[in-house]
Amino acid sequence: MNHQKILYISQEINPYLPSTPMSLFGRNLPQDIQSHGYEVRTFMPKYGSINERRNQLHEVIRLSGMNISIDDNDHPLIIKVATLQPTRMQVYFIDNDDYFEGPGTKVLETESSPEDNDERSMFFVRGVIETVRKLRWDPTVIHCTGWITALAPLYIRHLYQDDPGLSRSLVVYSLRPESFEGKLDARFAEKLKMAGFTDECLQSLGGDFDWMTLNKLGIDHSDAIVVTTPDIPAGLVEYARQSGKPVLEYPGPDGEEATTAAYHDFYQSILSQKENDSKSSD
Repeated sequence: MNHQKILYISQEINPYLPSTPMSLFGRNLPQDIQSHGYEVRTFMPKYGSINERRNQLHEVIRLSGMNISIDDNDHPLIIKVATLQPTRMQVYFIDNDDYFEGPGTKVLETESSPEDNDERSMFFVRGVIETVRKLRWDPTVIHCTGWITALAPLYIRHLYQDDPGLSRSLVVYSLRPESFEGKLDARFAEKLKMAGFTDECLQSLGGDFDWMTLNKLGIDHSDAIVVTTPDIPAGLVEYARQSGKPVLEYPGPDGEEATTAAYHDFYQSILSQKENDSKSSD
């Protein structure tokens, strides 16, 4: 039907993690969209609880080895990949011993060591972007799901604004109800500035680094927003609506044909709008 490329950056994907609304969303939407003729690739963190042998993960040596600097410390990037059956969709995993534990872990690191969630998110997002660049695979749409992906729009729009492939991509941010308690590290904004971001880029962060604020940052730097469930906090939904960006209101349960069609139509709508805007500016 088309040759457009959709990159999904997801916090959780089933069956690599147990069935939850988020992990099922991370599997169902990319698979269903792929069935519409899109070329799809997905990324998620390589949590320690993921059984590499059972899920047939293997390291991609040519993509691994880069060091990602966070707070003046270098962290080696390890890339692993698996093929999700029966659709043969490729799933890439971002791994690092500092942020993701070894085999046998039962609880996700986002819960067992929440004090590292700010750096874990920074590492994950940067790792995804650098891997996509190495693959020389230029996505038409980048769809981010889960709070751990909330920094992706910021990175793509400001650190990689001159990248010939990523600069043309449209970034969609999904609002999900899954949250974390408390706040991220008090030096979160300082670490982002060390990574190259300005005060203007981080304006919506303020000094309150909680789940709501992180989602607002994702909204601020994305091109479009999706309300994926009916139980998103009303204040966050209203913030998205007031942004002036295209918003896909809750389209229904994932996995259903009508829901998949709604996402497909939304992608095509924002792509058409971008094309029209480009013609108007010529």
